[in-house]
Amino acid sequence: MKSSLSFRPPLVWLAAALTLGAAGATLGQGSFTPMGGPGMMGPGMGHMGVGMVAAVTSESAYLAGMIPHHQEAINAAQVLLAGTRRPELRAFARQIIATQTAETEQMQRWLRAWYPDAAPRPAPGPMMRDLRGLTGDALDRAFLADMPLHHMGAIMMSQQLLARNLVRHPEVRPFALSIARTQHEENFQMMRWRAEWFGGRGRMMW
Repeated sequence: MKSSLSFRPPLVWLAAALTLGAAGATLGQGSFTPMGGPGMMGPGMGHMGVGMVAAVTSESAYLAGMIPHHQEAINAAQVLLAGTRRPELRAFARQIIATQTAETEQMQRWLRAWYPDAAPRPAPGPMMRDLRGLTGDALDRAFLADMPLHHMGAIMMSQQLLARNLVRHPEVRPFALSIARTQHEENFQMMRWRAEWFGGRGRMMW
């Protein structure tokens, strides 16, 4: 889903997240950094567990941390695909599943080739509520409330990798930029759908 809005440079994403949503979020400290706070949550997000974003301290940490992050998005998209009645969201779910499955497989290949001895990363806490059992408008509303914050986690992880000059293989830089760009555009699309179908923008970050 391509946005008609202009693409913002990566540093703008990070500044927006820190300014609008981070009353106490600190990037790069400890194994995992809490994301969130009242300013970053859309309606209903208070029912989730605390979202956690892996602190990126190396290229291998980025790849290892992004894999379970992608898997959570794939799982949520599969639930959406099965339960939504909106054709737009079914197509959107298929897009997330296809794109992030391919990206996950690529990251797994890179980890095996470049970092075969890297220790596995602990699984982060969930960034989305459990969508199973929801259908129709209830599912659509919950997905559109939770997935933008989840996407922001991937954008912030990609920004950490790039801003800290942690890329060690040239293939990873355009890959991280593509993740950030795609999920940034998808967030704008979800914001538009949410406004159209449920009224108001809620408390999105843009």
